[in-house]
Amino acid sequence: MASRLQGRTALITGSTSNIGRAIALAFAAEGAHVVVSGRDAARGAAVVAQLRDKGGRADFVAADLDGTAAASRALADAAAAALDGRLDILVNNAGIYPPSTTLTADEAMFDRVYAVNVKAPYFLTQAIAPRMIEAGGGVIVNLGSWVARLGLPVGALYASTKGAMETLTRAWAAEFGPQGIRVNALSPGVIVDPDQDCAVAARSAVLMHGTPAGRTGHPDAIAAAATYLASDDAAFVHGTVLDVDGGRTGVAVIADAAAFHP
Repeated sequence: MASRLQGRTALITGSTSNIGRAIALAFAAEGAHVVVSGRDAARGAAVVAQLRDKGGRADFVAADLDGTAAASRALADAAAAALDGRLDILVNNAGIYPPSTTLTADEAMFDRVYAVNVKAPYFLTQAIAPRMIEAGGGVIVNLGSWVARLGLPVGALYASTKGAMETLTRAWAAEFGPQGIRVNALSPGVIVDPDQDCAVAARSAVLMHGTPAGRTGHPDAIAAAATYLASDDAAFVHGTVLDVDGGRTGVAVIADAAAFHP
């Protein structure tokens, strides 16, 4: 096993599937003791078993992050207990995306999406940052999204929550950086869960037309970037939103580039 995170402890929210699970696997492979967290105990147990089978250290802590400070504090306490009191790395990954437009989202949906996607990580950070400061430092990695910076005609509610997380990343870097906590974010592009329905995956692929990558991404790409940000390799990186999106937000590939030459 590699050792970039050897001796570190990590809590990864929403890590029973997809990107969160990939990050948990990558962190454990690099030597971290990982707390897998989510609502589904059976899926959590399966991820922990997978990590342990590969020689990693992992525990599962059930959590329904409903946006209340109490739920976030409870997760922080339970994770710290599983990790013998230490929390070196927090990955705020858990989030929900109910399909909607501005005209179809009702108040209950609005409150639920902001509760899970913004309030929960806000209060979890509030609960964990003091522990990190007391221990001499730590790392927080937030999950943003490409849709926070490239407008789409659907999903405005979700996009706004990811914009909030990217803004919080910069604010927290300023607030906690001088106290030894590095805060950065990842902005995934169109990532396809290996467990996702093939028809859904095919529709997602359309969103990557005209990009340098020309295809959707795998959760492992996000996990590799998260490992970098969590490790000492990124010791001089603060308040950054790292795009891992196949060029979706920053680059346009032109079919006949010669036609645009002066």
